[in-house]
Amino acid sequence: MDSVPIIQAEGIDKIYRSASDTVHALRNVSVKVESGEIVAVMGPSGCGKTTLLNCLSGLDSIDSGNVRINGQSLRDLTDDQLSEYRARSMGFVFQTFNLLPVLSAQENVELPLLVAGVSSKKATEIALGKLDDVGLVDWANRRPAALSGGQRQRVAVARALANEPAIVWADEPTGNLDTENEREIMELIVRLNKENGQTFVLVTHSDDVAKSARRIIRMRDGEIISDTNRDGDSK
Repeated sequence: MDSVPIIQAEGIDKIYRSASDTVHALRNVSVKVESGEIVAVMGPSGCGKTTLLNCLSGLDSIDSGNVRINGQSLRDLTDDQLSEYRARSMGFVFQTFNLLPVLSAQENVELPLLVAGVSSKKATEIALGKLDDVGLVDWANRRPAALSGGQRQRVAVARALANEPAIVWADEPTGNLDTENEREIMELIVRLNKENGQTFVLVTHSDDVAKSARRIIRMRDGEIISDTNRDGDSK
């Protein structure tokens, strides 16, 4: 029997409406992602990349179709259940880091654990372990302002991994970084993927980032126009 894809979208549509305009952001998009894959989603600005990530992760609702994570239909979950599911099973990395400036690196990594009900002692232990994984345990007490852009993104990756998520969603994770820091962040993601078997879905404009992925999905005008493995085979 075939294994269930960790991510499966079937015919999803997303429409944004305002008083003056209607934007069909996703058009009948279907895609499957297997557990442990690194998938890069690419395409021009406004093509639907971030909308796809938000809809697949349940951050945004869909107008038609369905999204399943590990066989669980997101449409069958209440808002509270969906929030709990994301907190337990998903991690998020953003271009702007989204670190709280008044908290240290360690406290930023601890925060989602404390919100999830993990004890303070256990949260500290986990946070320091994750910071060690990304090479920043010696910087645990520094606030974001005292860290470089690359270091801030490493803290963001550590925070995303704190709850041992099955899936990590990353929206332009190297967009604010120089070439060297971009390379280091992608080497980190590839290493963590190999060590932990976690699935990474990356939205990116960078061809260098895409080279680290095992699979590249290209979008245009809200549709998937190609889906190829690193060896060039179409999905």
